[in-house]
Amino acid sequence: MAALQEKKSCSQRMEEFQRYCWNPDTGQMLGRTLSRWVWISLYYVGFYVVMTGIFALCIYTLMCTLDPYTPDYQDQLKSPGVTLRPDVYGEKGLDISYNISDNRTWVDLVHTLHNFLAGYSPASQEDSINCTSEKYFFQESFRAPNHTKFSCKFTADMLQNCSGLMDPNFGFAEGKPCFIIKMNRIVNFLPSNGTAPRVDCAFLDQPKDARPLQVQYYPPNGTFSPHYFPYYGKKAQPHYSNPLVAAKLLNIPRNTEVLVACKILAEHVTFDNPHDPYEGKVEFKLRIQQ
Repeated sequence: MAALQEKKSCSQRMEEFQRYCWNPDTGQMLGRTLSRWVWISLYYVGFYVVMTGIFALCIYTLMCTLDPYTPDYQDQLKSPGVTLRPDVYGEKGLDISYNISDNRTWVDLVHTLHNFLAGYSPASQEDSINCTSEKYFFQESFRAPNHTKFSCKFTADMLQNCSGLMDPNFGFAEGKPCFIIKMNRIVNFLPSNGTAPRVDCAFLDQPKDARPLQVQYYPPNGTFSPHYFPYYGKKAQPHYSNPLVAAKLLNIPRNTEVLVACKILAEHVTFDNPHDPYEGKVEFKLRIQQ
């Protein structure tokens, strides 16, 4: 018992550690001879080479099965989300407030619209084609240059009074602001059985003593032409631009916060998903002071 309880001195411990690192009597380094270190190193090199080869083969096989033009998994997006411009977010979603008499409160909103519509200038759409069929534009083959598919033009002037060309202030200066609604892209999505999806904006909680919301839509009737569908993906349609609908709100009550909802009305677009408030619709608070 006394021998077991005997403590080794620091010099003894250091000497044992040195002999573990290099033992001149047996020729062992860190508990193994040189030949054993060579064999175990060769084993691990071979093991990791084989594992790397198997991993590379799996990745190569997977890539050979993927279609570069179509996502494999699309079941999560059966109905498109909807976005709004200008987009100013408050604590609980979109919240837009400005004062007509103070242009500093709405000039940034106007700049947001101008910057957004810059991507819809004629110069930015020169690689797209003019479409007038008002029917779904199905393309089975890649007839466009560089093995791509054609995209239909959508230029800002199609938004008429909300294009920023006739009124550079988009109606904000007069209290009749323009808002631009866009559907998110879903590959091969068809919004309905041939009819054009339409935007419908209304008060969600109509103020007391207020008339129903009056809206002017651009293009007329607030429709997305079917010839912008289906979308075949970024690689197949590198020049594709989302179609837009502009809603000019004409009778927003002053100094009152209102909640406006713009829905997409189409057979295959849903707007009642409680888990996604932007699926098929967009809601925003609006307050115009005077």
